[in-house]
Parts: sequence; C-alpha cells; structure tokens
Amino acid sequence: MTIETVTAYHDGVLGRMRSRSVGQVRPGTPPVVLVQGMGVADYLLPGLAAFGRWTRAHLIELPGFGGSDEPPHELTVPEFARCVADWLAAHDLGRVVLAGHSSGTQVAARAALWAPDVAAVVLASPTVDPAARGMARLLIRWRLDGRREPPGLTESHRAEWKRAGVWRLLHTARVHLADALEDSVAQLRVPVLVIRGREDRIGTARWARELAGLVPEGQLAEVPGAHTFPWLDPEAWSEPVRGLAARAAVPSDGGMSHPADTGRVDSVTSEGGRFEEHSP
Repeated sequence: MTIETVTAYHDGVLGRMRSRSVGQVRPGTPPVVLVQGMGVADYLLPGLAAFGRWTRAHLIELPGFGGSDEPPHELTVPEFARCVADWLAAHDLGRVVLAGHSSGTQVAARAALWAPDVAAVVLASPTVDPAARGMARLLIRWRLDGRREPPGLTESHRAEWKRAGVWRLLHTARVHLADALEDSVAQLRVPVLVIRGREDRIGTARWARELAGLVPEGQLAEVPGAHTFPWLDPEAWSEPVRGLAARAAVPSDGGMSHPADTGRVDSVTSEGGRFEEHSP
C-alpha cells in the first residue's frame, strides 16, 4: 500500500519549518504529530507511514535541520518547543497525540505544557538518561548503541548531518544534555506513553520506567530493537500509539484530559507484534 506524502512549510516564530504528512483524518481518532530526533528526521518516515495507516500523521522538522530554514540564532530546547507549539497553534488540528523520538522527546514534552490541544504525549527512546548526562558518557553510549543498530542507518543520516554542520550538532547536544526531561514530564496532565527498544544503550529500562511513573496515567512499552527502533521496525510503535490515541480521543471531563491520580504505571511488552499490559 502506497501512502501519499504531502510536504508543507510553516513560517514559524523562529524560522520556516518543513512538515511531511501522510494518512487521512479519521473521525474519533486524534492525529499524530511527530518531532524529529537530534539533527535528523528522514529515518522517521517509515514510522510516520505506519501511523498514516490509521490516522493523519505529521513529521515536523525544527529550524536549522532537514528541510527547514535557518533560525535567527542557535536554539535551546525551550525555543525548539516554542516552535512546535507555534506550529500546532497555526495548524489547528484539534486534539492531537504529540510524539517525539530521542531528543525530540524533550522538545515534545515541553511543547505539550504550552499547547492546550495536546491530548497525550509519546516519548520514544527518551533522552537524556541521567546515566548518560555528560558529553563523553553520551558519546560512549551512542557508540555502544550503534553496534546494535541495523546496517545503513548511519549512511541514511549523513546528508542531514552535513546540512546541520558539526558546530550546530554539538550545540544541540549540549542544550539537550542541559535539559532535564523529567522536569517537563512531571508537569504534564495528560496520558504519557514511554516506548523503549530493549537493546537501547542510550536510555536504560530503569529510566524509562521512572519517566512513566511521573504522571498519574503513565504507560511503558518495550519493543524489539535499539535506540532507533522505528527505522528497522516501523510497525513497532504503531500499535501502542494507536491504543493511546483511542484512549485520548474523548477526555472523561469533556475538555482537556486530566486523568485521575491512580498512581498506576502500565507496562506493555511486544513480541512479534503482540502487546500485553501488566500492572506493577
């Protein structure tokens, strides 16, 4: 099945942003808005297509990266989040599931604090684990994780890395290392789904579970693969995100979702496309 990709541009508050969209609007199903990883976005297109089979899905690229224009200055994580919140406000999509992969989780979590139509948040391969906070520690873990990634992934990143440039990539790594994702997540009042590849060496299982436990309605899904699992297995995150979207479609209070404080964190595991939920 071929899914048409629509490319569009938004003149945002800190630079022009490119987005690529797939799928159709489905009544009762929130669209998914996906935030790119650190300096790269193309690797997420297969995963975007998986979402597009059941909803309208958008991949947005941050100023200074991919097909987006130059920012007025090198941006911080809060400024990247401001760009995402501005994009959401301009497109008026209604209630959305806001997802981020890798460093995109930090941007998505902050943006969700400012965007009133975010119904749920997905943190896929979240960064930066406290165990990896420090440029040297992050680089070591990135290299270890690379041994578990599929062949061809690095080559797929090269054009986007070249477009960004070494200094921008280093700056981006520094500002993300200085941003504590847990501080943003603890302030969220919407359902949060954390997805982790079992072989991920950048983020630990303990870190993923701690993040999911910071919100009243948190959920953890473990899927096959390493940090960049959506590139090898784009279907891996489709089913848990679809389940989250179904739960977030109609808030129980008739407005923005404010789940009851149950203290529950669900754990979801995947084997061969099958997911099972467990209460700790």
